[in-house]
Amino acid sequence: MLFLYNLGIRVYYFFILFASLFNKKARLWIRGRKKIFEQIHSKIDPNSSVIWFHCSSLGEFEQGRPVIEKIREIFPGRKILLTFFSPSGYEIRKNYSGADYIFYLPLDTKKNAVRFLNLVKPEAVFFIKYEYWFHFLSRLHKMNIKIYLISGIFRSGQVFFKWYGKWFRKILRTFHHLFVQDNESVELLQSIGFENVTVCGDTRFDRVYAIAQKATEFPAIRSFIFGKLTFIAGSTWPPDEEIIVRFMNENNLPVKYIIAPHEIHEQGITQLQESIKGKTVRYTSMNESEIKEANVLIIDTIGILSSVYQYGNVAYIGGGFGKGIHNILEAATFGLPIIFGPNFKKFREASELVKLNGAFSITNSDDLNTIINTFIKNHQAFKTAGENTREYVRRNLGATDIITKFVRSSL
Repeated sequence: MLFLYNLGIRVYYFFILFASLFNKKARLWIRGRKKIFEQIHSKIDPNSSVIWFHCSSLGEFEQGRPVIEKIREIFPGRKILLTFFSPSGYEIRKNYSGADYIFYLPLDTKKNAVRFLNLVKPEAVFFIKYEYWFHFLSRLHKMNIKIYLISGIFRSGQVFFKWYGKWFRKILRTFHHLFVQDNESVELLQSIGFENVTVCGDTRFDRVYAIAQKATEFPAIRSFIFGKLTFIAGSTWPPDEEIIVRFMNENNLPVKYIIAPHEIHEQGITQLQESIKGKTVRYTSMNESEIKEANVLIIDTIGILSSVYQYGNVAYIGGGFGKGIHNILEAATFGLPIIFGPNFKKFREASELVKLNGAFSITNSDDLNTIINTFIKNHQAFKTAGENTREYVRRNLGATDIITKFVRSSL
């Protein structure tokens, strides 16, 4: 199995190398790892005590961020190392002030793991949610360095729980402790002999709640909505936008619309604007006269959506007509009823909010029309749905404290 794993890692590398000839993200992946060990050697103080956090991408970083910041507060004398696997995380958070060192994670080979860890010499390591790199974990285990999994979530279909999963279970055994999101994960892990497990919930709840308490104000957006019912569509893809635009074009409602596409490309933004019958304005170029005239605002920048939700009354979260919905908790923490496409069932918080009547799944623009008009006509239904989402977030706070109290006592 190890031979196949090593072969897969190398095949993956050559695939990315080839893709880098024409794909920007792949190019960043390759370039970011050039002379990575020289960068690490030149920046990390060999005499410092390092606590290492690794996350795959931006979503996992946001999930781990509350723990990073709490650990920094508890252990002010330690240095924080943050690594990313994906450019979509590193390129956005490479200047994050909460970490002392930020790098791409080198490719998971035995040689790279030994070289990396001999330079870093971490005191403790946190892997976030889904990251299971065999050589790094094995080397850390041999060095008797404690490894923690944060916000892990396990499902019966994963390889760890299959009859042929023995080798993969060995990877899990390198962890000192597994902090998981739900009881199902605990039961599954216990079924294969793991007792070093704690249910703590999802640290994303702590993160979105903290954002809401310190949400950035946007006076221009406040002027744009001008006290009207506001529909915010966040992290949308073309299939989402097709449904939303059809709804807007067919319904002359006293509603302001804010759309934040998941990917910011000039061609996509232009096509979106051209498909909308009403007056649109872009966030990065709007002026006072446009604010007054427009009824659709397009967020053509990144990094502000989580705070923009404070101005909404209803949220639509994109991705549900593709691989799966994006972050719904950023909207839920502000008490917004939430709408998304049909592909949501593998997301625990989405399924739970649907059961609580705080979130609603649609399959077409007619469904969207029914939900929005229900909210307009039935203010109590609208109010109740929003209260359900806000309360759901508050009930699930506290994962960060559970994790950091445990770590504090074990380091």
